[in-house]
Amino acid sequence: MPELLQIEEPRTAARPKMPAPQWHAFLELGFRPLYISGCLWAAVSVALWVFAPQWLVGRMGGVLWHAHEMLWAFVATIAVGFLLTAAANWTGRNPMQGRALGGLCLLWVLARAGFLVAGDTAFVLAVACELLFFGIAAVALGRVIYRARSRRNYGLPLLMLGLGAADALYLCAIWQGRDYAALMQYLYSGLLCMAVIALLVARRVIPFFAMRAVAGLQIPMHTTSGQWQLGAGALAVVCLLLGWKPGLVAALAVAGLLTLWQVLAWKPWAVRQVPLLWVLYLGHAALSAGLLVAAAQAGSWVLRLVWPVHVIAVAGFAVLIIGMVTRTALGHLGRPLRTDRAMVSMYGLVLAAAVLRLLALWPTSVTLAALHASALVWVLAFALYLWRFAPLLIRPRLPQASQPVVQVAARAARPGKPV
Repeated sequence: MPELLQIEEPRTAARPKMPAPQWHAFLELGFRPLYISGCLWAAVSVALWVFAPQWLVGRMGGVLWHAHEMLWAFVATIAVGFLLTAAANWTGRNPMQGRALGGLCLLWVLARAGFLVAGDTAFVLAVACELLFFGIAAVALGRVIYRARSRRNYGLPLLMLGLGAADALYLCAIWQGRDYAALMQYLYSGLLCMAVIALLVARRVIPFFAMRAVAGLQIPMHTTSGQWQLGAGALAVVCLLLGWKPGLVAALAVAGLLTLWQVLAWKPWAVRQVPLLWVLYLGHAALSAGLLVAAAQAGSWVLRLVWPVHVIAVAGFAVLIIGMVTRTALGHLGRPLRTDRAMVSMYGLVLAAAVLRLLALWPTSVTLAALHASALVWVLAFALYLWRFAPLLIRPRLPQASQPVVQVAARAARPGKPV
């Protein structure tokens, strides 16, 4: 029988008073400043690239700047914010807060500014700030994970270092004036490192979120297959750097098929009425599709590298991100785990941006219009996130006693009895 979802809320006379903004609260956990920074830059950088490319006067201009900023300044920044926050839960130790976290964010800001300014000095300073950002974050993450003997997380600092190393190779290649093929190889290696991190995180948190939100829902954790999945992803990065195409095709195909199998095993139909969940399921499914398209491209069945890059990044990462930055922000801020119209609109806008951006990859008469439309709805989506969540991210978490309780129950219907 189909499952029905019920949402029960306590009857309250008035909403709790909104706490005042506090610097201490803003720099309490990594997700607060880095979610704001990453989502703000997602909107600003796309607007610059599509609507004001003449302002991109730095050494890394045009499409090279756009590719770099989308991966390392947006996607990776959100990942750093999430991991610094999640590690506090996993280990009981906060990896970074207060002035240290503020200094990390300052490095990020200086890198963004430096890459926009003309001249070699600005570029070198930006590179130094950005690599310090990833290096310091990896060290902070590794310190609490290794001290807590959190063995299942030992690989995360190494993956973050790998992401930073791919960034260093990409930036070094730009400094040396290397050809486009070399730049794309380093970009692609960073993309796959980020995909491995996303697969690791998603396999852990999506089933947990789903089972917590839908009562009675049981989802296997796929620990063994997850290890094979992560191994295949790491092997894909190695094969890419070594230039071994048969191994790259096989590794990407295995990772993509295992990811698709996970989505189906997580019982997607059971979460169809819970936007906080189905957006994560869609993002994970798109990531699996991107890995399979990447395997096809490595096997020369898809001719353009731009296809797997955009399926993985726009349809996969971006959809996962808009789901994660809303769901985890609500949870860590002590807010009820339910969506409102603004949040569902964000999800719809990011999905529309992904579809339009993929449509713009086809060389047709609507290519330019689709690109502009994709950029516009993308900017609107992340501007809406900032409008909805920035006021919460700069304020303290709600007191435990004032948190509304939301229960989502899944009940099996009994024959002859109403549910």
